[in-house]
Amino acid sequence: MFRATLRFACPALFALTATAALAHGPTPQKIDQSVSIKAKPDAVWKVVGDFGGIKNWHPDLEKSVGEGGNKEGGSRTLTFKSGGVLKEGLDEWKADGFTYSYRSGDPDLKALPVSSYSATITVTPEGDGSKVEWMGRFYRGDTGNEPPDNLSDAAGREAMNKFFADGLKGLKAKIEGAATQ
Repeated sequence: MFRATLRFACPALFALTATAALAHGPTPQKIDQSVSIKAKPDAVWKVVGDFGGIKNWHPDLEKSVGEGGNKEGGSRTLTFKSGGVLKEGLDEWKADGFTYSYRSGDPDLKALPVSSYSATITVTPEGDGSKVEWMGRFYRGDTGNEPPDNLSDAAGREAMNKFFADGLKGLKAKIEGAATQ
C-alpha cells in the first residue's frame, strides 16, 4: 500500500518542485571594479568622497544635485547625458575609512536597466598611490520570470559595468590630470 501511494505521490511532488523552480525570481547580480590612481588616498577622497559631486568626475552624467551633504540619509539626483534621472540615498559615509555606501531610489530604466541597486566606493592606499574599488549589487530591470533582452541580467550587468568603468576612468583622469598641472 505504501509503495502504491509513493508511486502516485512522487510525480505530484516532482511537478510541484518543477513549478517552484520555474517560478524563481531574479537573482542578485554583483559587479566589482577598481582603478589605481597616482595620488594619495586623502587627495582621491577629496574628489570621490563628495557624494553629491559625482558629476565632477563621472563623464556619463549631465548633472548631479546633492541634498543633505555627506551624511547618512543624504541624497543625490543624477541626470544622465543619455537620458534618465536617478535618485540615490546615502546609507553610510565614513571619511576616516575613505568609504561610502548608497542605494537607488525609484528605478529609471532609461538611465540604467536595473530595478534596484546598492553600491560601495572605497579608497585604499596602494604603493605610492591609491586604489579605488566600486562594488555594486543589483537586480535586473524586469524582475519577472521572462524579462525582455534589454531588461535582463546580462543587460543590467553590461550597463552597470559600463557606468562603473566610465566613472573610474573619469575619476582617474580628473585626479591624475589635476596632479600633473
